[in-house]
Amino acid sequence: MASRRRRRGHEEEHENHERWLVTYADMLTLLMVLFIVMFAMSSVDEKKYNALRSGLADGFGQQSSFMKGSDALLDGEGETVAEELVSDKAFQGLPADQKAQVVAAVQGQERVLQRAKYTEAETEVKRLEKIRARLESALAKHGLQDDVRTTIDDRGLVVSLVSKHVVFRADVAVLSPRGQLVVDTLAPVLRDVPDPLRIDGHTNQVKVHPKYYATDWDLSAARAVTVLRRMNEVGHIPQDRLSMSAFGHERPLEDPSRPGSQQVNKRVDIVVLSGIPSESRELLDDVARSRSGTEGES
Repeated sequence: MASRRRRRGHEEEHENHERWLVTYADMLTLLMVLFIVMFAMSSVDEKKYNALRSGLADGFGQQSSFMKGSDALLDGEGETVAEELVSDKAFQGLPADQKAQVVAAVQGQERVLQRAKYTEAETEVKRLEKIRARLESALAKHGLQDDVRTTIDDRGLVVSLVSKHVVFRADVAVLSPRGQLVVDTLAPVLRDVPDPLRIDGHTNQVKVHPKYYATDWDLSAARAVTVLRRMNEVGHIPQDRLSMSAFGHERPLEDPSRPGSQQVNKRVDIVVLSGIPSESRELLDDVARSRSGTEGES
């Protein structure tokens, strides 16, 4: 009887001693699931990735900025997700080789997501360039190609009415006859694209109080409204696609100290607003410059 009790007690003591294996096996299982899910997410879906991140946070019981951080993967200041992961408490107990594997997997996913954003921006730039080509072709038919300047930035396609023959005379918000012709030439092309349009009014940086308006803000707003109404009432662009902003003299197109810049900075911008996510839209300017440089070399 006594030996039987000792044997049972020895068996119970042995079971308690080996219980750490269960926790260790659970941890390895979670790591395996992590790698499988990351591999399965080869077609990038950022919402799914964020859901995975939240699930891992709940599983590890952590509240770190990597696990419970912002939705954008690269929003951390000064650190990538993988760099922050190395110092995260949830992974402190991992052997060095396993920690390296986790970091490598996350870095790979970061690169995939970043590449997906760049590809989306690249596709959008190509679409905006096609719209720009149509606008320039329409203007060229009337000899108006030198009256506008087009750029692509993080807003979308910007069509600036910059010619001294088109923009407004000093202190007034009435389009010149040539300006009306430019707007009327642009309108049919812009009417056919689905994007919302924003009209931005600007004044130059001459430190003179507007004669007929209280401030530069009022004058720039009046100029934007003039173009907006022309596009709606004459160009028949639906009003639910149109909006306007006024910037006064705060956003010059060229350095105000340069000779002749005041004629250019006194302008109205027609902005074809891009609808892609902001993370990809921020890359539009870089992609456009890159494509412009590549085309120049060919």
